[in-house]
Amino acid sequence: MKVYDAVVIGGGPAGVTAALYLARAGVSLAWIEKLAPGGQVLSTEVIDNYPGFPKGIKGYELADLFEAHLDGYEMDRYHDEVFEVQAEPGEHRIKVGEEWITARSLAVCTGARWRKLGIEGEERFAGKGVSYCALCDGNFFRGQDVACIGGGNTALEESLYLAKMVNKIYLVHRRDCFRGDRVYQDKVMSHPKIELVLHAVPQSFIGGDEGLTGLVVQDVRTGKVKTLPVAGAFIFIGQDPEARFLPSILNRDASGFLLTDMSMQTNIPGIFAAGDICSKACRQVATAVGDGATAAHSIRLYLEKLNA
Repeated sequence: MKVYDAVVIGGGPAGVTAALYLARAGVSLAWIEKLAPGGQVLSTEVIDNYPGFPKGIKGYELADLFEAHLDGYEMDRYHDEVFEVQAEPGEHRIKVGEEWITARSLAVCTGARWRKLGIEGEERFAGKGVSYCALCDGNFFRGQDVACIGGGNTALEESLYLAKMVNKIYLVHRRDCFRGDRVYQDKVMSHPKIELVLHAVPQSFIGGDEGLTGLVVQDVRTGKVKTLPVAGAFIFIGQDPEARFLPSILNRDASGFLLTDMSMQTNIPGIFAAGDICSKACRQVATAVGDGATAAHSIRLYLEKLNA
């Protein structure tokens, strides 16, 4: 069984950065990504808040540039799914497809997946009106009408953020009260740009080749259906970490995201985490890249101690 100094799981911004820094450090390295590199970047139409691209860049273009940056560096690449990690300090075992490999250290950069509504039109208009990140995509709807869906802190906070740039927000929630903090509820309910659409459940997204034109909702009390005329719809019903393959002894927050210290170290020696899989306040390309660099630096120091 081949033993690597480090194994990076995940090909998003955090994983690419960690792999780049570790490869430049000259450690024996394996990089695992079951799909195309890029992570959630690939599902983003345009990214205009990542430094260095003042006019914005297509998500797939940035993903291609990330991967191209690794060209020429020595590492073994695995294009398969990770099914299990058996944690043992200094000798972590990873099942990739049908194969087991061993790593002295591990960087978990598998990210998170947005919870989806699972309704008609959601996939069709993803990146063409349907979004899961106001910070990423809000600027594209400046001066237009949008819908926000959800009732927790994220939905309320992001609605207030969007209200600074859009014309109007329909805040859709299936109940008659929100789960978010009272301070956010008060601001949302008093904001002139935000119209509450309560007791309402999204039914479908509608539009054409040019993008989204409306959100169809149904009143849970009366069954009445109506269409909200919007150019954008932001879904804020939570995220789930891609962490099902990891051992249960890893410390996590209440939502299942990995807890790390400032060096991106988990509670298991030699296992580090970076990017959206971590318990954190801001999940952006820029923060993922920073996490990846920090994790790689910490792994290098960890390996030096092992070799001492």
